[in-house]
Amino acid sequence: MGLSSGSEKNTGCEYFIFPVYLQKFRYSKSMTADKIRADILETGNPKIKSARILIQASPSTVFSIISNPKRHKDIDGSATITANISGPETLVLGSKFGMKMRLGITYWISNTVVEYKKDEVIAWRHFGQWRWRYELVDMGNGSTQVTESFDGSFAPAIAQSWLNFRKAYPWTQMAVAKSLVRLKHVSENG
Repeated sequence: MGLSSGSEKNTGCEYFIFPVYLQKFRYSKSMTADKIRADILETGNPKIKSARILIQASPSTVFSIISNPKRHKDIDGSATITANISGPETLVLGSKFGMKMRLGITYWISNTVVEYKKDEVIAWRHFGQWRWRYELVDMGNGSTQVTESFDGSFAPAIAQSWLNFRKAYPWTQMAVAKSLVRLKHVSENG
């Protein structure tokens, strides 16, 4: 992984290249200049990829961003979400929401919230059954520790085959960490 250079137009953003998909990820200089990083966590399960970050904002502020599907594009570290197409302003257990995505091709995906505890945990899944999960811990000093996990262990065999064929796990590990960096930026800067 490295920064690209060359003939790309200077937009004030750095580009990160992931060799797995050769997909470009854009982050503002304010995110990269301070070298903010999320800690990659070893889960002991190769199907669960997690990262953690400390955010200088209250759990309710951070959770309000995560639980609003219209904000997911703002915090998406995979750069695959192109638009929110359906869903409520605030997600709760059982909420359904749709996203327009792009990963080589454009597609639409419907998600369902499967875990929810206000200001503490939220997780959703789509038809492939893998989950995106956020756990928030109030550190008691105006800051929140956030752990994001991509959990492929719920996926049926056919979906596991797809994840392995696409070499999704290493790519997803980096996307989860980058999502947390973006979440920190959005939470701390409005």
